[in-house]
Amino acid sequence: MIPFDEGRARLLLARACARAGLPAPDGARLLALGENAVFDLGDPAVVAKVGRGPELYERAHRELTVARWLAGQGVPVVRPYDAPAPEPQAADGHPVTFWHRLAPAVRPARPVDLAPLLHALHRLPVPPVPLGRRDLLAPVGRWLDSAEGYVAPEDVAFLRDRRDAFAAALADLAPRLRPGVIHGDALPRNVHVGPDGPVLLDLEFVADDLREHDLVVLALAHDRYGVPGEEYRAFTEAYGWDVRDWPGFAVLRGARETASASWVAQQAASNPAASAEFRRRVDSLRDGATEVRWYPF
Repeated sequence: MIPFDEGRARLLLARACARAGLPAPDGARLLALGENAVFDLGDPAVVAKVGRGPELYERAHRELTVARWLAGQGVPVVRPYDAPAPEPQAADGHPVTFWHRLAPAVRPARPVDLAPLLHALHRLPVPPVPLGRRDLLAPVGRWLDSAEGYVAPEDVAFLRDRRDAFAAALADLAPRLRPGVIHGDALPRNVHVGPDGPVLLDLEFVADDLREHDLVVLALAHDRYGVPGEEYRAFTEAYGWDVRDWPGFAVLRGARETASASWVAQQAASNPAASAEFRRRVDSLRDGATEVRWYPF
């Protein structure tokens, strides 16, 4: 398997730009490297997302469709750059999508900025495009398979067992909120606060599912990633409810923790820091240590 690192992503980006008729991205600036490699092309004012694998093509296609629909519903979201390529460009099978670059941020996003955006999403009608469920655990096997030889087999087995147990428990959850459209990864890092206010980014996981998904994300960020208590309280007050009061919270949190630990594994091959973080997350899950700090990638 060819490692998906910055060099590989740049090669795929160059091929996609050539197919789309965009200038060669020689000076593209890497913004993020995770499930996607995200680049600022500079000129034109475009951001490109390069998918980690060909299996992400359909998700990339759906993200473009969902972004156009949400914009039409008046939800502030990042907009696809349709001029060269309204559909994902395939580079060696990897999907590459192009987006309008947003105006510079006026300040960093805070948890409270999510509240009005989630209210807007959670009021939406049934969409005209099939969204599917927010299956947190579906990619776990793929992420762990990609780390074969780089993480301990007993850790892989442990996470697979957790995945199976939480998948069964999720099916029995009784929601407090009416299910419907959700973002699926509602964190401040997926909000851009520009001159006109907060804008939602990264629409790959928009789904039709329990609204509690969008609230558990930030509760876990408070518990695991260092979001201060006062900022979390400001969010829950603005939204109007604290998901930690819901009986299903522990199950949804456990499923997301399992997915989050497994996600880091896919970077272990090329990033020693990811290996260390994977070890930290797995150890804390084994020990039931719910307050151990995790670090984002």
